Amino acid sequence: MSGGPDGTGAGVVIVGGGASGLSLAHHLTRNGRTAVTVVEAPDGPLRPAERTWCYWDEGPGEFDDAVVASWSRLRIHGRDGRAVTADPAPLRYRMLRSASFESLVHSRLARHPRARVVRATAHDVRDGEHGAEVRCTTPDGRGLTLRAGYVFDSRPPRRLPPARTTLLQHFRGWFVRTAVPCFDPRVADLMDFRVPQPRHGLAFGYVLPLAPDRALVEYTEFSRAPLGTAAYEAALRHYTREVLRLGVLSVESAEQGVIPMTDARFPRRVGRAVFRIGAAGGATRPATGYTFSAVQRQSRAVARALGEGGEVVPPPHGRRALAMDAVLLRALDTGRVNGPDFFTDLFLRVPTERLLRFLDGATSPWEEFGIGLRTPVGPMLRTAAEVPFLRRRAATRPGDNPL
Repeated sequence: MSGGPDGTGAGVVIVGGGASGLSLAHHLTRNGRTAVTVVEAPDGPLRPAERTWCYWDEGPGEFDDAVVASWSRLRIHGRDGRAVTADPAPLRYRMLRSASFESLVHSRLARHPRARVVRATAHDVRDGEHGAEVRCTTPDGRGLTLRAGYVFDSRPPRRLPPARTTLLQHFRGWFVRTAVPCFDPRVADLMDFRVPQPRHGLAFGYVLPLAPDRALVEYTEFSRAPLGTAAYEAALRHYTREVLRLGVLSVESAEQGVIPMTDARFPRRVGRAVFRIGAAGGATRPATGYTFSAVQRQSRAVARALGEGGEVVPPPHGRRALAMDAVLLRALDTGRVNGPDFFTDLFLRVPTERLLRFLDGATSPWEEFGIGLRTPVGPMLRTAAEVPFLRRRAATRPGDNPL
């Protein structure tokens, strides 16, 4: 079987039905002109477990029907126990679960006459004579070749690109239910540094209340290597018992993941008509690990470029943002700045709405200069002077990619 969504080799094929693939399909089908096929892995080991995605946004959003919860106030706990609570208005912090998001976008694609979702395992993605092609295997073992004008591949590369600095944001979270009300559903705890700190990097708790007696509670580290599941479980037991003092609780489900925080340069174009999108195309913000908002910006830009011309997959982050992130990653990795104190002071000294816009790359140079003055200036300047001369090095373990 071959052919694009309309049987002519025209249109677009998107490989991968996660956040980036389905977001691009959503934005492409909104214009009503582009034929779209999404290739999703069949049920089995290639399909990821359910995940949680968080982002901040202003006003009504395109995916509100899939939002599980949102918060109007954000809080940071310093190592010394001090709490910084802020209102990021007009922004709200939102939480999506992957299953709800996928169901919402699938229902929208099902109503579009030029969109379809194909369950198959994608193997080869390559340029073709008149565009690009994807060679797949269907669940019943048949070969399937899909041809299109463009292919957008959201699958993680087998190996991270060379980088000057690579840290990992690795975590495990529990969805808990407590015997008595313990949470304020209006407030999300973004970083709680009242946990034992590792010798290298930093660690924090993360609490997203879903009800007075229900929440997602995570233990997160920024460091060079992930932990084993037993270590995360021990850290979560300590955090829920000794720090949060939740008392009797039940763990209804768990999630675990690893997000690269790297100043590597992710290629967005890997063929004449083949592009990478999402985290595989550099959408993850290096200094924070947030990806979902950048995926939406990138998807809208791709849809606009295909309709109007221009760069098909533009950079998801600006040069200034990436340069600042490279400095911060290096400063954290070398220990020149104390991570818990750095992030606590930022939330204490910078208006939260401005800080969140900064993390989304939506601030002016003057605003960024003001934020820079509220960081440890000496260590950051020393690191900024050093970074341009550092050599980019390949991943130390070939094939080991946490994306």
